[in-house]
Amino acid sequence: MNTTQIRVVLAAGGTGGHVFPAEALASQLRERGIEPVLFTDRRGVSFGGEMQVRRIRGGGLAGQTTWGRLKSMAELGAGLMQAAWALRPLSPRAVVGFGSYASVPSVMAASLLGIPTIIHEQNALLGRANRLLARRAGRIATAFETVAALPKGMEHKLVRTGMPVRPAFARLRDHSYQAPESTGPIRLLVLGGSQGARIFGEVVPAAIDRLNARLRSRLVIAQQCRPETLAAVEDAYRRIGVATELASFFDDVPARLASTHLLIAGAGASTIAEITAVGCPAVLVPYPYAADDHQTANARALTDAGGGWLMPQETLTPERLAARLEELFRPGMLAGAAAAARAAGFDRAAARLADLVLEVIGAAPPETTTHSGRLAA
Repeated sequence: MNTTQIRVVLAAGGTGGHVFPAEALASQLRERGIEPVLFTDRRGVSFGGEMQVRRIRGGGLAGQTTWGRLKSMAELGAGLMQAAWALRPLSPRAVVGFGSYASVPSVMAASLLGIPTIIHEQNALLGRANRLLARRAGRIATAFETVAALPKGMEHKLVRTGMPVRPAFARLRDHSYQAPESTGPIRLLVLGGSQGARIFGEVVPAAIDRLNARLRSRLVIAQQCRPETLAAVEDAYRRIGVATELASFFDDVPARLASTHLLIAGAGASTIAEITAVGCPAVLVPYPYAADDHQTANARALTDAGGGWLMPQETLTPERLAARLEELFRPGMLAGAAAAARAAGFDRAAARLADLVLEVIGAAPPETTTHSGRLAA
């Protein structure tokens, strides 16, 4: 079948966790002669790269007042009409939703118009938007082997494709983890979003100050900080006397992750995917206010596989973190977790998701799937 004129719409909310996997799929689709078009909310209009981008209205329903929920439902209704109006002239062969309420109008409109749909769930717990869409979606692609909160009777739709990562991370799949030498430097990388960076800026320096002097002298720390706390964190480390590199943003995270000995980070879906792509052991501190506490589910999936250690934010005190670091920096502790993190990953995720799209639109023979949702390599 000639695929040069085929279009596929990708519907994603305007945050990196939703847009990055959509961009990874877009790249794969373009390689196969398919034109991707991005439907997103006002936050996502700056994304898209080479894609056409259409803004669609949408609003979240969780945790609001009755008036707020009614207003959001009106926004979703308006978005549904916008999406239906935009889909008709495009005539896409499929619509792929990547979660968040911004994706709901587009996937619902596609379903009503008879356009095949796929939803992709990045987390170990099906998000609320994807729960709304699960019965309408033709297939449910997942990043994790098991997904909680799946509506009953939807198991047959599952296909594990993995979580697409940016090419810079995918290229590190064959990278070999190098454990710290017995007397050599120990490289610690600390990454967090706007909320994670705040608590890490408060707790991590205080924990480092509690380590024994010999261990502390070996540390080389790279840490992401909120701009308004950067000076205070820098002062704290200067008083402790450890080598640090601090910034509000690192633009070379793939290289840093490949060279670090231990990561301290949140447990967003993209972070977990990047950890497993590179094979880096991690102390995971889920953001406790994430919807349905999905970051804890993500962290447990990795820690149960042996690829890291879960520390809920309410337990993240300087004393407990220092004790954990003292334990992990003993010889032989980190290499096994690095290997487990890599083994927990699912490579070629973007390509596998593109294969699923082609299967759904009938442009290529499907790869073999199993009833467990695992896609055969």
